Amino acid sequence: MNIFMKELKSNRKALIIWSVCIALLVMSGMGKYTVYSSGGASSEVFDKFPNTMKVLLGISGFEVTKISGFFAFLFPYIEITVAIHAALLGSGIIAKEERDKTTEFLIAKPVSRRVIITSKLLAALVNVVVINIVSMLSSLAIVPAFSTEVITGEILILHLIMFIVQLIFLTLGALLSASLRKPKISGSIATNIIVVGYIISKVTDLVDPLKVLNIFSPFKYFNLQKAVNANEISIPITLLCLVMIAVFTVFTYFFYQRRDMNI
Repeated sequence: MNIFMKELKSNRKALIIWSVCIALLVMSGMGKYTVYSSGGASSEVFDKFPNTMKVLLGISGFEVTKISGFFAFLFPYIEITVAIHAALLGSGIIAKEERDKTTEFLIAKPVSRRVIITSKLLAALVNVVVINIVSMLSSLAIVPAFSTEVITGEILILHLIMFIVQLIFLTLGALLSASLRKPKISGSIATNIIVVGYIISKVTDLVDPLKVLNIFSPFKYFNLQKAVNANEISIPITLLCLVMIAVFTVFTYFFYQRRDMNI
């Protein structure tokens, strides 16, 4: 419990900063809705965009003149931001002892490595949950200011998807940090994986034969159009994601308990 509370306290300032940034991202993103919804010449310009440009901008497949379509267009930018937070958190919360030269102090405590990693992962999970809730509440509070259309269901289902993606990258970051000989570089590796995954999600939208690569991009595991239009997500994909998260977590424990700590 002491380790859990210590981790929460040490990440408190970063959590506040990230929470404020997410709220501002939602606010600034929704502030652009009037440009898309105003109709007239601006709408005609968007309609005349080639499909390649629409895909790159993220407006392909969504009716961005409606609040539901616009929020779905904005959502991937929020998602990639919280994914980076989760990956850096997962890698950093494992590597920080070696980075800060406090490994000897930690392992000298009368607790097992299993207890240490469990406390750290639970603290990271709390941070991820808080970020998700901040994003969700910000969306629920800000979106109605721009439209009378009620999209509460769409917001909730998209944030459920986002939470699953957050957990994937949280556990991936932790696994990288626990398994690499130089855990301090795990954060940059995890971030690069996120960037590559996002690029893959755009490339496969442009080139159909490459859609098989979507397996390497958690951003494409769920169909956002279906989530917005039908308020549902794929149960099989959700289960597969949970299995992936469980596997990453199990291997994090495995490698952390067997690694040689740099004191």
